[in-house]
Amino acid sequence: MPEAAERAAGEDRLLGGRVRLLQPRDGYRAAIDPVLLAAAVPAGPGERVADLGCGVGTALLCLAARCPEVSVTGVERDPGLAALARENLGLNGLAGRAAIVEGSVADPIPGAPFDRVMMNPPFLPPGRGRASAHPVRAAANVEDGIDLAGWVAAAARVLKPRGWLTLIHRADRVDEICAALQPGFGALTLFPLWPRAGEPARRVLVQARRGGRSPAVLASGLVLHEADGGYTPAAQAVLRDAAPLVL
Repeated sequence: MPEAAERAAGEDRLLGGRVRLLQPRDGYRAAIDPVLLAAAVPAGPGERVADLGCGVGTALLCLAARCPEVSVTGVERDPGLAALARENLGLNGLAGRAAIVEGSVADPIPGAPFDRVMMNPPFLPPGRGRASAHPVRAAANVEDGIDLAGWVAAAARVLKPRGWLTLIHRADRVDEICAALQPGFGALTLFPLWPRAGEPARRVLVQARRGGRSPAVLASGLVLHEADGGYTPAAQAVLRDAAPLVL
């Protein structure tokens, strides 16, 4: 999508109004996945976090709002989305402790190595599912040039030794995620996100440590919705009140 169209943006509010977010009116728009991703990153004061494939900056804005002593760097290859991400930094008063790098996650990233990396990579490999006719939405949903293993490798390259990776992905690709992590990561935690109690998980949060050796953990996860479709109190605490998700 041309940059001019990307900038025809509307403003949304996240985390109970703590975050102001400009998004394209058409095409890809952030849902709750990046908000949940940011909530799962236990960044401490003084740490530096990279958000690979940051889009308009949703996850890094939410992390910065919850962790005011953390610095964040977003990487985004789409020029229009990167431009909106920079606007969002200014809109939220983050120009002093956040930056947006325009480029591929496979390229060298200024500021590396980082204490932590978070990412919400495309969910589908080429040929699986029906790709959107909208180019930005298609790029956000379908791997293009970099597969899942490539995203994990990109995270490993910019992480400090013993640094942490947190990602959100489709639950039906957890076997591929574990295989991609196995060469260089350990201390793996899988945190399912259940749509409703008793339903199979559709999303999973994954956390792993570069060079970690601890056994893997399957966490209890989070139920997102009540039977009537509303958010559970635990999900509301994360999505509205900026509570952390403890993996």
